[in-house]
Amino acid sequence: MILKDKKYAFLFLAPALTLIMIFLFNPLIQTFYFSLTDWHSFSMKKSFIGFENYQRLLQDPVVGIAITNTLLLILLCIIFEIGFALLLAMLIDGVKRGFKIYRTIFFFPVVVSGSAIGLLFSLTYQYDAGLLNNILGLFGMPKTVWLTEKSSALLSMIPYIWQMTGFYFVIFMTALTKIPSEIYESASLDGATGLAKSIYITLPLIRDVIITTIALVITSAIKVFDIIFTITQGGPMNSSQVLSTYIYQTTFQANNQGYGSALSILMIVIGIGLTIITTLISRQEPISY
Repeated sequence: MILKDKKYAFLFLAPALTLIMIFLFNPLIQTFYFSLTDWHSFSMKKSFIGFENYQRLLQDPVVGIAITNTLLLILLCIIFEIGFALLLAMLIDGVKRGFKIYRTIFFFPVVVSGSAIGLLFSLTYQYDAGLLNNILGLFGMPKTVWLTEKSSALLSMIPYIWQMTGFYFVIFMTALTKIPSEIYESASLDGATGLAKSIYITLPLIRDVIITTIALVITSAIKVFDIIFTITQGGPMNSSQVLSTYIYQTTFQANNQGYGSALSILMIVIGIGLTIITTLISRQEPISY
């Protein structure tokens, strides 16, 4: 039965809206207020200073590094997580037997703790007893300092990309199984090759899924913390800082909650902006062939 009176709809939505107001909008409003104050060490005293913390953002060189690394991580995740996941899904989709085993293997890193993965790769990058330098030693090559100012950001992002690829692989596998096999059979009768089927049939039919995964990648990558912090803690010399690690260090290690709140608001604004851009792109009509 369709309820025509909208008051019933609001009645059923009220519990969810109440929870959203309490646990989402209320903390967001408080965080914005805290960003306008001089607040240290979680003290009861907060001095209102207006937008001084935001002015500091514009002059803080670490903020520029953190934003650059965060955007780089998002870009790499979109390219490689979605790219590899889609490629693997297309390859496994043609496998008749054992595809569930592949799905389990590729998804396994997702269920492993990010801190555990970060510790694993931190040990791998170690100079003296690290796996990579031990492999180099087997071939008579000299040891290498892997986590430098130039390489630490990229090397700390690789484990996260590896971990989350399996998650999007499962999403794409599910989407591919929903495509009717009759479409591919008709294309084969018309002489379409495997590559042509992928370009002109598979990708257009799962376009909405791809757009959704891009939004998921953005919202997930912008707040990644545990893996990067475990491997580098934002170093050396802040070279691998992302917004989440810098927020943590500012708020809980430097005990500057006012400035940390301003950094949090900045991360929220960037996340909302990127989500809006993704939404606008998704509204565009796909190119027809």
